[in-house]
This record gives sequence, C-alpha cells and structure tokens, in this order.
Amino acid sequence: MAGSTVEPRLSDDGAVRADVPATGATRAVWEAVMQGAVDVAVRAYEDLAAPQRERVLEESSGLPAPTRSTLADVLRRARDFAGAARLLEADGAHAVAAPLHEQAGALRQAAEAWLRAGEQGRAAAAFERAGSLERALELYLALGARESMAQCLTRLQRPLEAAAVYRELGNAHAELEALRGVPPGHARRREAVLRMSALLDAMGDSWRALVLLADAQRESDAAREDSALQAEHGRLLRQLGLDAHVVEPERAPVPLDGYEYLKAIPIFGELPMEDMKDLFRMAQQVLIPEDTTVLEKGARGTGLLVLLDGTVDVYSGPGADARLLNTLGPGAFLGEISLILDGATSAHVRARTAVRALRVTRVDFQHYLDTHEAAALRIYRLFTQNLAERVRALSA
Repeated sequence: MAGSTVEPRLSDDGAVRADVPATGATRAVWEAVMQGAVDVAVRAYEDLAAPQRERVLEESSGLPAPTRSTLADVLRRARDFAGAARLLEADGAHAVAAPLHEQAGALRQAAEAWLRAGEQGRAAAAFERAGSLERALELYLALGARESMAQCLTRLQRPLEAAAVYRELGNAHAELEALRGVPPGHARRREAVLRMSALLDAMGDSWRALVLLADAQRESDAAREDSALQAEHGRLLRQLGLDAHVVEPERAPVPLDGYEYLKAIPIFGELPMEDMKDLFRMAQQVLIPEDTTVLEKGARGTGLLVLLDGTVDVYSGPGADARLLNTLGPGAFLGEISLILDGATSAHVRARTAVRALRVTRVDFQHYLDTHEAAALRIYRLFTQNLAERVRALSA
C-alpha cells in the first residue's frame, strides 16, 4: 500500500508482531487497538481527518477477527456508525451492522443489511422509511403483512388496491380514506364513489353519502346521467325522507369519524397532512359496551383510545371505594403516553355508556414511527415538551 510501512505491533496475546500496516497518521490508533486501549484508540481516531479514517478501514483488511472486532468497537464509540457498519458487514455481522447504518442515516444500506440478516420485516420497514416503497411492498407481500401493504399502496398512489386490502381487513374507515384518493376522471371513479357511499351509509353517515353522490354527479355530464349514481342518490333520498327531486342536499355537519379528534391531540400537532392521514388509516374503530373496563389501573398500556361517541368515567382505582376523578366524552383521548413509554396505566377507566372509539395500538404506532422518520422526530419533540410541562406542573 503506497505510503504505508510495516512496523512492530503488539498482538492480541502481548507478543510483538510486524504485520499491521500503518501510515504515520494512523499509527496512534493502531497502537492503542493492538494493546486493547479502546478509550485511547477512540480519541486517536476522532483526531483523524476523513481521508485518514478511511485509511484505517483499508488497513484493517485481512487482520484477525478479534482485532477487527476491537476496531469496530472503537468506531462505534467514536460515533463513526457508517464505518463500523462497513467493517461489521465485511465480516458478515449484518444484523449488528444494520442498526448502525440506521444511526448513520443510511436507510437503504440498513434495509439491505437487514435483508442479508434474514430480517425481512425490519428490512421492509427500513425500505419504506427510505422511500423505497416498491421494495418494501414486495417484502410486506411475502410476509403477508397486509396492513403495511395497504399503507405502502396508498403512499404509492394506488388507492383502489389499498382499498381492496383494507376491505379484506375489515377496516372501513381506512378503506374510505384510501378511496378518497381516486380522482375525478379516473376510469373507476364511479365504482369508488358507490363504494364510499355504501361505507358512509353503513357507518350511519347517510347525509355525508348523499353529499358525496351529489358532488360526484357534478363532475361531468356522464356522471350526471349515470344510472347507478342516480339510483343510489334516489335510494338515500328516500331513506332520509327527502323529496325525490332534491339534487343538492344541504350540507350536513361534519361527522365524527375521528380524524379531527386525532389531529387535535397535542403530540400530533406538527404532523403534515400526509403523515396525519397515514396515522388515521392505521387506527381501528372499536365498540365498547356499557359498564366495561376500558383501561385497568396498573396494567400495561396498550395504546391510544380516542372517544367518538359515549362517555367514560375515570376512577382512582378499580375498587368500590375508588374516587371518581373525571368523566370524559367525545374528543377526549386516553393512553397516549403508552404509545411511546411502556409503563403501567395510572388510572382505572370504565364505560359509563356504550362507546365508539378509535384505537391506535402500541405495536402499530411503533411501526408508524419506524416508517415515518420525520414524523417520529416531530412526535418525540412534542411528547418531550408536554411531558416536561406535566413535570413542572406537578412540581409547582
């Protein structure tokens, strides 16, 4: 190697060896590495310029595995995550290298490393986070991860395919959101409108379905004369007891599908629309019977619950002598801390009435964070700020 010399070095067993190539600039690093003085090696490595750090990696080629392992530890502790990952991958330690690639911000390299390690799920999430959605979709398909497939299809602007997957999953509100992505003029726009109308009607939002149909019929002359749209429009008019000649019904109040409530939660306050929509599609609507335990004090939190209809009572504990702390109704949310911190629930919550709610599980939310890097940073920042404010309030 040009510019390098071969000088005596201590081997791993303390003997002198002369087969470690080193330039003058990298000598201090190698002396410390060969002596196992990791802290000294870290400082020496941090003092090198970028070309010299690259030379260290080149010089490590062909050295014994224990020496290379020590060097990888030095690079990790010096925060050269990319260099450490390269070194480990060269030695076949792909599962160890992959998170280092992630720490270095090299998401595609991380995904490939996870793939070589046989971790298809982690590879898919890394590809998705890197924007390699087609690669992620292939892996999700192989894994049968249909929820993640649907999210990828939506982000790839393939709404009808995404809606079909959500329909199989029984996630009506996510299917509805996916179908909204079918634009006017699309060859299957009528099919999408009729399906959205049916979903809204089944959810009890018949007024909203009627408005949707009226808007769709105004999109073109062909839509205005479409017999299927006319028939569905007439059926809804009769169902709502309206005059059959009404074409443009009054706009109904915005229905409680939960999107506005979810958007209003403080830790989601900086999410842009597309990230917010992705989170909303991940949520599931749940029905909770009256007098049912919603959250059990002391149990591990399972995620976020956003109330859409009905009320719940918050108690100090599960016993008959527990104090009633609060009564919450539509728009209130519970368990947001458990999305991020894996701790015990601090209160006992029971349904005073039948409750309809949106649930985002901790598992699903962690996947969301893994595949939405910018959103994760915003959420963690606001979560930290809100947590600090709570601590200050308690201290006061």
